[in-house]
Amino acid sequence: MTKISDIFNILHNALESKNLGKKISQSQMADDLGVSMRTYQDWRLGISKPQAAFAVCKMLCELDDDELIFTLKKIKKIIKE
Repeated sequence: MTKISDIFNILHNALESKNLGKKISQSQMADDLGVSMRTYQDWRLGISKPQAAFAVCKMLCELDDDELIFTLKKIKKIIKE
């Protein structure tokens, strides 16, 4: 069974890798996401499970690679506006 905490940990590690291995604190990540540090810690530990995040991940996993990239670029554009 997939754990939402695994997804958050994979994403957190991927962002650190993108940042040339520079650590990103849970506090900084929480600020970037607009949640409290405690909430973010709970997500990473699997204490609380944001159902919407899991649903979004499942939807994205249904896309082919090209569709995924196209869709994420559109989402990124909307978020940056």
